[in-house]
Amino acid sequence: MKKIEAIIKPFKLDDAKEGLAKTGIQGITVSEVKGFGRQKGHTELYRGAEYVVDFLPKLKLEIVVPDDQAEKVVLAIQESCQTGKIGDGKIFVLAVEEAVRIRTGEHGDAAVTGG
Repeated sequence: MKKIEAIIKPFKLDDAKEGLAKTGIQGITVSEVKGFGRQKGHTELYRGAEYVVDFLPKLKLEIVVPDDQAEKVVLAIQESCQTGKIGDGKIFVLAVEEAVRIRTGEHGDAAVTGG
């Protein structure tokens, strides 16, 4: 199994959900996160004072899939979230040793698909 973590721009969530739905993905976890990469943040003006916003709002998507679905999930996220501008985000693919569905006790691929 693979865990796919994607850091995306918040306004691309609906596009990502649509792209993932087309691949048959049944579950996704979304977290609001903050961070920066090459974007480095930006300066804003508040009550006449300038200040630096180092961490920009992003969304983190987490999806666990069987090995054979990982590539198409990554492609779906990339295609649906790409704007071509700096700050589009990153996708990470990690190996998952085990998954257990709490309700049924199913293990492995069965815990993340069907049921």
